[in-house]
Parts: sequence; C-alpha cells; structure tokens
Amino acid sequence: MDGARTLSGVAPPARVAVVGAGYAGLAAAVRLQVAGLRPEVFESAAEPGGRARRVHTPEGVFDNGLHIGIGAYTRLLAISAEVGAEAAWLRQPLDWRIGRAVHLRAAPLPAPLHLLVGLARARGLPVGARLQAAWMVARLRADRWQVRPDTGLPDLLDRLRQGPAIRESLWHPLCVAALNTPPANASAQVFANVLRDSLGAGRGASDLLLPRVDLTAAFPDPAVRWLQARGARVHLRTRVLRVVEHPSGAGWQPLTAPGGTPAGDDTSPFRAVVLAVAPRALAHLTEAWPALAAVHETAAALAHEPITSLYLGYPGSPALPAPMVGLEGGPGQWAFDRGALGGQTGVIGVVISASATERASGTAALADAVHRQLAALLPGLPPPRWQRVITERMATFACTPGLDRVGLHTAAPGVFIAGDHVRSDWPATLEGAVRSGEAAAAAAVDWLRERST
Repeated sequence: MDGARTLSGVAPPARVAVVGAGYAGLAAAVRLQVAGLRPEVFESAAEPGGRARRVHTPEGVFDNGLHIGIGAYTRLLAISAEVGAEAAWLRQPLDWRIGRAVHLRAAPLPAPLHLLVGLARARGLPVGARLQAAWMVARLRADRWQVRPDTGLPDLLDRLRQGPAIRESLWHPLCVAALNTPPANASAQVFANVLRDSLGAGRGASDLLLPRVDLTAAFPDPAVRWLQARGARVHLRTRVLRVVEHPSGAGWQPLTAPGGTPAGDDTSPFRAVVLAVAPRALAHLTEAWPALAAVHETAAALAHEPITSLYLGYPGSPALPAPMVGLEGGPGQWAFDRGALGGQTGVIGVVISASATERASGTAALADAVHRQLAALLPGLPPPRWQRVITERMATFACTPGLDRVGLHTAAPGVFIAGDHVRSDWPATLEGAVRSGEAAAAAAVDWLRERST
C-alpha cells in the first residue's frame, strides 16, 4: 500500500479497531494512521509483539523464538525504517555455514551468478551436490515455481534428483528455518515460493537478516511509539473477548468482559475492525460469531509447530565463526552469537524448530546435548554457567501440502483478518505478518472509501 495514500470524504476520520499488537496488527495500525484514519489497538499482553516478542528472565532479556530473516523481507524492512527502527536488523550476503565443514557464501555478482558462483566455490559439498542444487533452482524457475499438485517436500526432492548431501546441508535446514515444519511434512509449493523469493530472485533477496535487538524492540515498540506520537491509542493488557454490533448500528464494538464491557475509553462505534490475533485466539474470538463461522472453522483446524530457544551463558567471550552457524549431530539446529548481534557477551542462542519431541528432554539434558554440539564447533569451549529454555508451543502453523488458510476478507461488513496465518504464498514469517497487516489496512481503507462516496 502506498504510504502517501489518504482517505477523503470521511469526516471525522473513521475509527478502526485493531485487535492484536503483534507484527501484523501494528503494521495494519501504521498503515491506517498514514491513510488518515483513527486506529485503536487492543493487546492482551503487557508488551507488544505477539508470538515474536521479548521475554524477561533472571539471566537477561531474550526472544521467545530466535528468528532468521532474508533480504526478501522488503515490507518488514520498509515499515521498520518508517517507524525509526531501520538499525534493528543486521543485513549481510548469504553466508550458509553448517558445522565446520559446509560453507556456502553468495558471490558479489548479479543474480543468478551470485548463487552459481557461490555454489561453485562452496566448501564441504561434493561437486555433484552443488550441481544438483543449481539444477533444482533452474528447473523450478523453468516451471514458474509451480508445484502441481502440491506435494510433500520429499516428493519434490526425489523428482528433481536431489541427493542426501544437498538435502542435509541445504534443503532440509532451509525448510526448517523458513517453514518451521519438518521436511517430511512440509509443503513443496510453499518451499518453492521461498526459493523463488530468495535464491531465485535478485542478489539482495537472499541476504541474511538477523536482529540486532530483541524482537519487541525490532518493530513493535517503535511502532507503538510512532502511533502514540500521532495520537493513536494503544491499549496493552486489554483482552478483547468478543466483537459485537454497536448499539447504534453504525459499526462495531469490541468487548473486554463476558458481561459486555466496551474496550477503550470511547464508546462510539468502530467503522471497521482488523482481527490480528494468533489462530487459536482467532478461533475463540469468532466462535459465537455467525458471520465468521468459516473463519472460526479454518482457524480452529490449523495444526501448529513449536519453536524452542535455548540460551547458554558462557564464561569469557566465546565467538562463533559467524553471527549464525548451523549445528550438526544433535537437537540444536542454528546457533546465534548474541554477543556479535546484540552485545550480550558470552551468550549463545540456539534454536530448535519444528521438533516437539525435544521439549520433553528436560532443560539440563537439552543444554548438555547442545553444549556438545557447540564444543564440536568451538574446541575447548568451557561448560556454560547457566542455561535458559524458552518454548513457544504454538509458534507457527504447520505448513503442510494443500493447507486451507484463513482469508483476508470476511462475511462481516468492515471486518478483516491479518496475521502470518492469512492465505498467501508465504509460510508463517514476520514478513508474512507485516504484508497481511498492510493488506488488511488497505482493504479497510477501500471499504470505507466505497461507503463515503
């Protein structure tokens, strides 16, 4: 949506309720504010961010899920800069490291040479595996990145003759990082979409984006400040239980109690509503809403995958070979040098995605197993002084073949859905959340404009 777009013919500016202050809800609120409307945000938690937020622990402030971004996150980067958070992300050329053996780095050349030369120079990959990777990207490009019918990722890799080496060193880690779904269950079409927008796009699209600050500080906090500086209201610790028709019949009224307490200080109607909450909360919110019965059924049917983040505090200042390194031989998948990224000296964060079984292993056993993986990467690494495990049990939807997802538009007039679970080409990512929020705002603007003429 064009940041300069304004809404004319509606006076005074229409009120729009945004339920949820995660990346999607705040992106929607920013776009509504730019359009000249009056967004009002309602968030049940004490801090904004939703399922990508900071967590306060005795050892420090950490993220509820370690995230990896790519240069194709154009809307996230744009809106972060717009609210003054352009320095929140470290951007660097694709630097893919798995353990001490595999290293693939994009060359400083135009696409697709950046990838082809990077593959040719890759360390730790047999020549045949590098040729297989180039062949797969070329074949998908020739097929316009379409996988019909949508199958599981193993079927696609079998069809394109991808061997064990390239699967284990590139495709499987990329699938888990991007889709947060085990490769055996992942959608081949959505995986192809990720390749299209990263390795198959311009050189910068495959860059790595790593947060320099916690995920709440990376966008939600600056967005809240930006909104409040322009007069928008953001209500934290305010859980919306239902949205009902306003008694005047002129719009909607969010309620915060079963008895019907209106949300916010102003009881005038909201002309439009953006529901930007997680799928489980969306299912609860729409359970007794006849016009949104289809939304309720779809949201309630979504399966979910967890993200477990393990933070280890080491004596001294151990440094990884790069800010992000893939791990081998254990539960940990990616390690992040928190000292290099955010100044948390001696802290290494390790993410375990799409793996519910690891949650039951216990903190001490999990920390010991991951420490052994890190020690294989950093010989002589002393035992950690402390460990902290944070698990977001419903971090993302399971991105499986042919998945039915919630749509942006609803049967209720002026009510729109936002979130990384909204129907799109993308898996559950921060970029998908931002794009859905901006799309919901644009839909609300168009809907109000049509009714003001």
